[in-house]
This record gives sequence, C-alpha cells and structure tokens, in this order.
Amino acid sequence: MKEIKVRDILKICNAKLVFGNEDELCENFSKDTRQINKGDVYIGIKGENFDGNTLYEEALKYGAKVCILENIEIKSDIKEKFKDRTIIIVEDTIKTLKELAEYKRKMYDIPVIAVTGSVGKTSTKDILASVVSKKYNVLKTEGNLNNQIGLPLTILKLKNHTAMVVEMGMSKSGEIRALTNIAKPTIAVITNVGTAHIGNLGSRQNILKAKLEILEGMDKDGILVINNDNDMLCEWNKKNVQYKVATFGIDNKSDFMAKQINLQEYSSVFVASFNNEEQQVTVPIGGKHFVYNALCAICVGQLVGIPKEDILDGIKKFELTKNRMEIKKNKNNVTIINDCYNANYDSMKAAIEYLSKMHSIRKIAILGDMLELGEYSKKLHEKVGEEVAKNKIDILVTVGKEAINIMDIAIQNGMKKENTYHYNENQEAIKKIKEIIQPEDTLLIKASNGMHFNKIVEEIYNM
Repeated sequence: MKEIKVRDILKICNAKLVFGNEDELCENFSKDTRQINKGDVYIGIKGENFDGNTLYEEALKYGAKVCILENIEIKSDIKEKFKDRTIIIVEDTIKTLKELAEYKRKMYDIPVIAVTGSVGKTSTKDILASVVSKKYNVLKTEGNLNNQIGLPLTILKLKNHTAMVVEMGMSKSGEIRALTNIAKPTIAVITNVGTAHIGNLGSRQNILKAKLEILEGMDKDGILVINNDNDMLCEWNKKNVQYKVATFGIDNKSDFMAKQINLQEYSSVFVASFNNEEQQVTVPIGGKHFVYNALCAICVGQLVGIPKEDILDGIKKFELTKNRMEIKKNKNNVTIINDCYNANYDSMKAAIEYLSKMHSIRKIAILGDMLELGEYSKKLHEKVGEEVAKNKIDILVTVGKEAINIMDIAIQNGMKKENTYHYNENQEAIKKIKEIIQPEDTLLIKASNGMHFNKIVEEIYNM
C-alpha cells in the first residue's frame, strides 16, 4: 500500500508520540491553518516572522487529526480536549517534511519530470503538465511551491498519480541538490541559465553549476533536456558527452527545432518535426519564449511516449499559472499584461519584446526593481532600459530605487524624457498611471514579487 501511517513517521523521522493512534492514516498534509480541512495532517513550520508550531491548537479546532510539531510543550488541557487526535514531536519539522517526501517518492515507479532554470520554470512546468496529462494522471507543482517546503508538500500529495511534473527553484548553491535528491527525477529540464540570483551566486558560471545540481538526484537512466540556444547550456553540452541529453532550440542545431515561426499577438504558430514528419504547432500565448516552452513539451512528450496528436492538443490547450503573462482587459478596454510574479533581466527582455509587438495605440511599460542582483543590479537594470528604448515603448513608468536606472538609460538611448515617470512607491505610480492611460492602451506590469506589483494590477483592472 502506498500510504503513510503515524507509526511510519515515528520510525522514519525519529519522532516522539505525545498521544494518539499509531495506526492513523496520514494522507493530506498542510502547513497553513487557514487551509486545514477535517482529517488533514498539520505540520508546523517555523518561518522568519512566525512560528507555525504555536498554532497547533488552531489546526486542531479546524479539524486536523494529526499534528507534527517541533520542540514544543503540549498543554495538558489540549491533551484532554483533543484526546481523539494525534500529536507527534520532532526535532526539525522541515527535515521531517523532507524525510517523509523521500519515503513517499520511493513508493512510486513513475515518470518524474523536474524543471529548473533562470527564466520560464513555471510556464514550462504548466505546458509540460498539460502535455503529459494526455497519457498520465499528473501531479504537478501548484503555483510557485518550488522550494524546500513546497516541493516535499507536492510529493506528499501523490495518490493514484502515474506521473509527476515538479518545479525546482533556488537562490543559492546547494538548494537544487537538496530538491533533486528528494524528487529523484527521471527527466530533468533546464530552461536556461541567465542572471536571476546572480547577486547571491556571483557569476553565470556559478548559476550554471547550481542548475546542474539537478543531475545529482536524477535516475541513472534519466535524460537531461536543455535549451540549446542558451549559450551556457550549449557550451556545457559540447564538453560533457557522458550524459544522456536531448536538446531543443530555434537558432542552434538541436534535436527538436522550430521553423517558419509566426509570432502573433495572443498566440504563436510554428512548424516542428515529429519523427521526420513536419507538423504545425499552435501555442495559445504570444512571445518567442513560449515557442521554446512548446519545443520543450514536444521533446518531453515524445520521451514519455505521448502520441503526436496528444502533444499538439496539450500545447494548444495549456493554461498559465496566475500572474505569469496573464492578459486581460479592464472595462475601459485597456489591455493589461500581468507578469508581476517575478523578474530578472532575461524575463524583462522577453516581456518587453512581447509588448512591442502588441497591436495597440500606445504601449506602456510599468517596471519595478529586480531583486537579488547584488553588485550587478545597476548594470542589469540599465540593460533593461536599453531594451525599452530599442523596442520603442511609448511610455515608461518605473518604481523603486533600482528601477530608476531603467528610466535613465532608456532616455540616454533615445526615449523622450517627457514620456517617462519614476516613483518610489506603488501608490504614487498608480495615481500617475490612472491619469495617463487611455482606452486601447496596452500595459506591461512587471517586477520582482517583493515589489507587490499585483496591487498595481488590481487597481488598474478595477478602474
């Protein structure tokens, strides 16, 4: 049976049973008391600004049947009040989460596709899951749960699934290594190596090394899938012939390639080869970067034995996770491109290029700080400014202490100063945006998640 009981947790995690039933079945795990359902297992996680271990009474009130907690004394009245429940104490709940996920993963002999990269992890995960689900019952990473807590919680959701597509994020070396050794992928995907988190890692070479940690947990017969147009990955592949590698690309000769590309406003069409037979592929979202995502999906789809027709249908019908290139119109017919979940130079460049190709009266870029760039921050924000000018964006609004460099360089590269605005706070920017936007405008709203640009999206959409 592919199940975890309380007695398994006691054995695997060197845990202590405070009270309860050792035969209790543990199926659904949650770290958030606000999302607890009756019968769930609550695991208390200690964060920077809160300690989930102290909220166990709230979890029990909402129906948790088991609580896994870290170094906490349980009140005697709680033991009496909830004597039909189970409480387990461990030394480290994050370590316990990892150990339980490893245990659960070993129960399943299924394709596991793990995705990492500087840009496009989530959208690639979404399109892969759409394609793979044509043949398999797929469990995929929800939202951006791609770290040392999110990935184990995803794996613990395995039930009657026959495949899994997981996203792996990182901000420093060693993090992908930990995740891949939990997930044990059969196929590993690296979308690209760019500049995200370069402030922590120091160079693109170090970013490449950190991404390649994904190989350390991969199955011995596993296959690495890479974007061969990425300079770092292309060079690495030429020098490391000991791995099984499948490549996709547009410019460099690759195993899976796109040609006759027609980039449209809300979709893209290209021709790809399926076992030497050319076939037209339709992607329901515009932008060259989604052509790469589709090529990756074609590659992975064929590796896991999905028929051509199903691959094409999976690509055509895939849907993006919220806040990633999400396009909608407000009641004044203003088009909003909501890409505010995260940002680095590579994703900024792709989004600005996409904005430039939109058929609208005016193209407005609302751009905020890109975080975690360290000593490279000024230079990379300036490079974004060059892209704004090069793509002839009509109006630029920047927000944040680093984003002012975007505006300065855009002006230096030919953008009219009177078409640029800079603010330190979102509310100031919102006020100006509301003053200047007109029907038929298209707005790109993009920054690192810490800039909270979702508030700008909400204000503009509801105006």
